Amino acid sequence: MNKYTELNKSFLNGQWEEGKENNTFDIENPYNNDVLTTVKLASKNQVEVAFDNAKKAQKEWAKDSQKRRDVMEKAIQYYKDNKDDIIDLLVIESGSSVLKSNIEYNNTVAVMEESLKMVDKLGQVTETPSIIENKVNYSYRLPLGVISSIAPFNFPMYLSMRTIAPALALGNAVVHKADLQVGLCSGSLIAKAFEAAGMPAGVFQSILTKSSTIGDTMIENKNVALISFTGSTEVGKRIGSIAGGLLKGVALELGGNGPFVVLKDADIDQAVKAAAFGKFLHSGQICMITNRIIVHKDLYDEFVEKFVERVKNIPYGDPSDPKTIIGPLINEGQVKKGVDNIQKAIDAGTEVLLKGERIGNVLTPTIFGHVKNDSELAQTELFAPIAPIIKADSDEEAIEMANDTRYGLSSSIFSSNIEKATDYALYLEFGMTHVNDQPVNDEPTVPFGGMRDSGVGRFGNPSVVEEFTYQKWISVQTKPREYPF
Repeated sequence: MNKYTELNKSFLNGQWEEGKENNTFDIENPYNNDVLTTVKLASKNQVEVAFDNAKKAQKEWAKDSQKRRDVMEKAIQYYKDNKDDIIDLLVIESGSSVLKSNIEYNNTVAVMEESLKMVDKLGQVTETPSIIENKVNYSYRLPLGVISSIAPFNFPMYLSMRTIAPALALGNAVVHKADLQVGLCSGSLIAKAFEAAGMPAGVFQSILTKSSTIGDTMIENKNVALISFTGSTEVGKRIGSIAGGLLKGVALELGGNGPFVVLKDADIDQAVKAAAFGKFLHSGQICMITNRIIVHKDLYDEFVEKFVERVKNIPYGDPSDPKTIIGPLINEGQVKKGVDNIQKAIDAGTEVLLKGERIGNVLTPTIFGHVKNDSELAQTELFAPIAPIIKADSDEEAIEMANDTRYGLSSSIFSSNIEKATDYALYLEFGMTHVNDQPVNDEPTVPFGGMRDSGVGRFGNPSVVEEFTYQKWISVQTKPREYPF
């Protein structure tokens, strides 16, 4: 048994504390449904107290840049020292393949290391000239205070740390709520790393509970300055609505419907390889994943033939097998959604190029051809190993089709003419576009985020610095000022 399965309590004010609700939740291995551990849910009062303690601890944390640096460095070393156990936890708790687990682990360490560079950005002072005689203007960068962090199930460790690490480095305290299905790798593991690193009590706290238990406490608590949420668009809109009414900041990374555009002059073999990776990594359970493949009519038949043949050979099954690429979906509900989307497309008469099957919580790949861009299949965020392929009559139509979605997170475009593809990329109405690559990319030094129904705000250094701090203007009148009255 993985050593982290013992960490089935919330981490509150520097202590591991059992939840005070009578309700419990079983964290299961999504591949075989084995119960990994049972969590007693934290109560609303425990969450409220956590925010009070975060508020008290934050001031001293913000003052001590060396302490922040030391804790971050030791937490990074903890991750490096425990890599094998962390990889195993991701596999058994989130159903991630060994490949995906390693990608997530590397991204997590990378964002922690990049956050070290942000420590000294707190308190930076910029002097600017004044239009008033004998006045000096200073701009100070200061922490927001307490940040509420709410994470999803799909990249649970990384998408948690992407908020937590920069927020802490910039002098904020964080109260974090993981998706309970992955509460160990998304919450308890992170708390353990910071505990081992000497994190002061109250600065980072991990809550193991359900939203149905604590209501909107993670948003409405008076101590919350900003809510960082990664998850569905519907929940994100609700968070944004409540936060807006309270004049609180938000960083929201929401759903996606990423287009993979293959232009007339694309390298078709490379496009096929990229499309397969960008569609079926983590069984399609990624907000950035290729959701629609849009191919110029001149390449359509060849692309379809090669893509189907490649996808047929993708290994599936037990994610603990290093050869496996497609493992289980996170739970039976997600499997049913996938099966329902497949059946609805079949009932609508959509051409089936490859029919998948359900094996427990594993769905093998399904590919549809000649999909209409305005169909329910194409306009749904599928979050499953289902690939719709759409034929475009021209490169221009392909771009128009790509933009025809309410989402705007990530996108990609393939062409042998990089200059042309880059020009087209500017017309793709998404927060991110990748030329001659698939849309699943994330780096700690770029402005990561979406538009429209895919959210607001940007992660990555230096963009996240703007999100998680505020600037304060202090003016100093060096000599007495003459007033008109």
